[in-house]
Amino acid sequence: MLKIGIVGLPNVGKSTLFNALTKQSVLVANYPFATIDPTVGVVGVPDARLDQLAALSKSEKTIPAAIEFVDIAGLVKGASEGEGMGNEFLRHIREVDAILEMVRFFDDPDIIHVHGDVDPVRDIEIINLELMLVDQESVARRREKIARDVRAGLKPAQAEDAVLAKVEDALASGKLARTASLSPEEALLIKSLNLLTLKPILYALNGKTGGHNLDEINDGRAEATFRLIESLGAQHVMVDASTERELNDVAEGDQEMFRQELGVQVNGLAELIRGAYETLGLLTFFTTGPKESRAWTVRRGALAPEAGAAIHNDFKDKFIRAEVIQWDTLLTDGSWSAARDKGDIRTEGKTYEVKDGDVMVFLHS
Repeated sequence: MLKIGIVGLPNVGKSTLFNALTKQSVLVANYPFATIDPTVGVVGVPDARLDQLAALSKSEKTIPAAIEFVDIAGLVKGASEGEGMGNEFLRHIREVDAILEMVRFFDDPDIIHVHGDVDPVRDIEIINLELMLVDQESVARRREKIARDVRAGLKPAQAEDAVLAKVEDALASGKLARTASLSPEEALLIKSLNLLTLKPILYALNGKTGGHNLDEINDGRAEATFRLIESLGAQHVMVDASTERELNDVAEGDQEMFRQELGVQVNGLAELIRGAYETLGLLTFFTTGPKESRAWTVRRGALAPEAGAAIHNDFKDKFIRAEVIQWDTLLTDGSWSAARDKGDIRTEGKTYEVKDGDVMVFLHS
C-alpha cells in the first residue's frame, strides 16, 4: 500500500486535511480497521469507473485502491537538529513513499502564522532545508562508514561512494537530492538510506473559503510560489482543508451543491489524490466479478506479471498470460462473455505494459 506523509510548519492545516481525508465515507465502507493509530489512516481512492464495473458485475463487494496517509508532527526550523518533534518527525517520514508538503496560502490575521506573516516561498524553503540537512548528515555518515572499503579498492563500495558524492554535491549546493539525476541503477545503490529529498514531493497549497487567498491577491506571492515549485520539478494542488473537513458532515449527494454555494471550484481531496498518483507515476487497473470488484495500483510502465503480483506474489513468478479489456469497452459490451464474443478481450503475455483502466484476469500455473 502507498504511504504518503503530510508535512509542513505548525498550524498550516495538516491535521485538518488529514481528518478530511480519513473520514471519507468510502473509508468506512471498505476499510473498517483503517485507523492504525491517531496519526495514520487508510483512504479509499474514489473512482467512478470501479463503481460502474461493480454495478455491471453485480459485485457483492467493491474495494477501491488505497493510500495510507501519515499526519507527521509539525516541522519547525531546527528539526534536523532535534528541535520540536524533530526526531519523531524523522522516524515517520523515512518510511513514506512520497511527501505531501502542506503550505498555507491565505492571509487571515485571526490565524497566527508561526513566522508572523504568510510567505509560502520562505515556508517551503525552511521545510526543504531541514530535509536536506538531514540527508547531508546521512550521506556523510554513510561515506565515512564505507571509506575503508573504498580505499581498499572494493568495487561495490567505490560504486556506492560515487553515487553518494553526486548526491552530496547537490545537497551542498542547496538542491534536493532528486536533482542529482541518478540512474535507476545508481538510485538502487543508495536505496537503503531512505534519503528524504529523493522522495517525490507534492505541494498542497491550503486556501480558505471567504479568505484572502494568495492566488486572488496580486502581490506576487502566488506567482513566486508557483515558480519555485516548478523549479523544483514538482507539482502542486489547491485545497481548502477546512471546507473539505466540514463537507465530511454533508451527505455525499449534496456535497457538490455545497461546494458551489461556498465558491469552492474543485474537489480538493480528489485533486490531491490525482496529484499524488501523477507525482508517483501510478495507474489503476481493475478486477471484477460477482464476488468482488476491486481497483489495484501499480507504477506506470509495469508489465503484466508485476500487476499480477499486486494481487498475489505467486502471480508474478507463475504468470502464464492475462486477459485484458479496457473498462469502458467492457461496459459498452455489457458483460465479459459478450466482450469475448465480440473479440474485444485480448490475450497478453509477460511483456504487456499495463494501461490505466485495464480490466484484467490473470492465468497462472
